[in-house]
Amino acid sequence: MRVLGIETSCDETAASVVGPAGVLSDVVHSQAVHAEFGGVVPELAARAHVEKIGVVVRAALERAGGQRPDAVAATAGPGLIGAVLVGFSAAKALAAGWGVPFIAVNHLEGHLLSPLLDDPAPCFPFLSLVVSGGHTALYAAHELGRYELLGETVDDAAGEAFDKVARMLDLGYPGGPLVDRLAATGNPDEVAFPRPRPGRLDFSFSGLKTAVRAHLLSAQPASDADVCASFQAAVVDCLCRRVSEAAALTGLRRVALAGGVAANGLLRQRIHTLGLEAFVPPRSRCTDNGAMIAHAGRLHLLAGRSSDLDCGVRPAWQVGA
Repeated sequence: MRVLGIETSCDETAASVVGPAGVLSDVVHSQAVHAEFGGVVPELAARAHVEKIGVVVRAALERAGGQRPDAVAATAGPGLIGAVLVGFSAAKALAAGWGVPFIAVNHLEGHLLSPLLDDPAPCFPFLSLVVSGGHTALYAAHELGRYELLGETVDDAAGEAFDKVARMLDLGYPGGPLVDRLAATGNPDEVAFPRPRPGRLDFSFSGLKTAVRAHLLSAQPASDADVCASFQAAVVDCLCRRVSEAAALTGLRRVALAGGVAANGLLRQRIHTLGLEAFVPPRSRCTDNGAMIAHAGRLHLLAGRSSDLDCGVRPAWQVGA
């Protein structure tokens, strides 16, 4: 089964075709219009998706050989409602026109399942750390469609904290890669930033972000490189500590990274030092992409699930709900 997947939940217009042999095409257009605002502007994101969705889908189909897919999958949420609607509506129209099955996909489940595209891939059950600009959550993935939320952020997501620190330092947007790059030249022990520890297996990054702001306003702040390195070390410490605690609690010895922050160099290194079997997707599949949506949709379609064409988007859709 060859599945066309369409993703427009935020600021990437993406389409991909995934078949039995894996990813046949993966086209992503990242919107540059948000850079001057230091963050995503929902209305501008939706308009940019409208402008690019046809070009991106056509390119994905052509690179996959130009054949009509056997099914169409699209992100139905969570995400920016206007942005989600663009790809979701286009996908349903294509499925109706071609007369093929359609399936609505949870964006976070797409991230969670994306490591299964690689070789080697984790086998169920496994821990999944989904870290991005809008979400930071830790799951126990028991089987396809059955996921247990172990912990989540109580305030800022990790990627959001990276973006805000980058804005404080006037580095640009998106901030994650810029902080990561500058941190590589800094001393992670220069500034003793806190490691917030809320209840259960939850995460908190708002206080850490505030600590960075307070340090930058102090009489003798460290260099930008040292601030980035120290901040990044604190974030990664928090993430890895929760993974270790979750492994001890559940007995699961496999962990998979997913989401945009999974592209962070320090996190990709540290996850392999926890004594667990770690699965880290290539950086190209960490940020939003169509391959993860096509893949998740394909797995559900092969399990006998599909969606009616009159279904709607779910901007606050929780994984497994």
